[in-house]
Amino acid sequence: MIRWLAVFFILATQAAGQAQFDPDRSSIRDGWRSVQIDLGLSDIVPYRIFTLDDPRRLVLDFEGLDTGGISADTINTARGITAVRFGPFRPGWTRMVLDLAHPLTLAQAGMTQDTDGARLQVQLRRTTATEFAAAAGSPPDPGWDALTQQALAGLDPHTADTRFVVVLDPGHGGIDPGAQRGGITEAHLMLRFANEIAASLQALDGVSVVLTRSDDIFVPLYTRMSIARGAGADLFISLHADALEQDDAWGASVYTLSNGSADVAMDRLVERHGRGDLLAGVDLTETDDRVAGVLMDMARRTTAPRAVSFADTLVEQMRDQGVRLNAHPRRTGRFSVLLAADFPSVLIEAGFLSNAQDRENLRDPARRGRLVTAITTAVAAYQAAPR
Repeated sequence: MIRWLAVFFILATQAAGQAQFDPDRSSIRDGWRSVQIDLGLSDIVPYRIFTLDDPRRLVLDFEGLDTGGISADTINTARGITAVRFGPFRPGWTRMVLDLAHPLTLAQAGMTQDTDGARLQVQLRRTTATEFAAAAGSPPDPGWDALTQQALAGLDPHTADTRFVVVLDPGHGGIDPGAQRGGITEAHLMLRFANEIAASLQALDGVSVVLTRSDDIFVPLYTRMSIARGAGADLFISLHADALEQDDAWGASVYTLSNGSADVAMDRLVERHGRGDLLAGVDLTETDDRVAGVLMDMARRTTAPRAVSFADTLVEQMRDQGVRLNAHPRRTGRFSVLLAADFPSVLIEAGFLSNAQDRENLRDPARRGRLVTAITTAVAAYQAAPR
């Protein structure tokens, strides 16, 4: 069983500029207990392939590939693949994601040159859920260091230790657009919202602001926490606007980490994160999972109450500003971006894109401004409070 073809990049000739994806030479089709993927490209490019579980997906990353806004679903006839999509992954890279209807393992893959350009052939074979889960997982990716440095480029290292650092995390991005309703895409809206909040927060004395992404690019959830830790975050605010099948849910809400979630998520956090990046100033490289978990729990005893205090203040400020609130505006949840132990984290659901009134409120800069004011006021109060 092949776990991934991720660190074995094809380094053959590359044309100047980007290679082009050719849908006319591409197909995804069923075979005998298998799925055959054939992708036509104008030239050979570096690539990697791996699978992810929960939900089951096959991921293909390409460097220097222009998909030209093509809908990848048009090449799919395989019953084993429920959806296919392209999107920007990080600067210079494009990601293709295939949602799997049942467990499929990577049997073989290879890119070759042909008379029309290049061809990537991938064969997937049926496997068990247990075997799929064992083989799934993203490969090591030290290249994220560059992304982290890009996010921190605007932070003055000489003042970082003396300033109050707020990290704003616009949800989704790139291959992950988030909710989409009424012509609004959550990823785009939250990036605009984050920029508005940043402009307001930067007017506060002694406050620095870092965004986990400043463009429509994909940033993994755990990397968002790494960016915040690298910035020396005093407060982490993740921004979202969800959508449901029905429009009967509406209003803004603020989440903190639910009780018990840290214990449940610890194994995945330790597995996905470099141990040196779990707690600022603490080297966990040689520590086992149990000890790492205890140390993080100890740190969270300080930061978790601070997150709750900030969230409560924020809801009060939202109410004072006339923000349309959910019937239960203070909530808890098991979100990956809330798992950091060394800085307080909250997640704001600014509203529901599935609700017509919320969409209008989020589309209107003046109404968004009420929420911006509430967040700014809450941050100022939190910054001034003794800790």
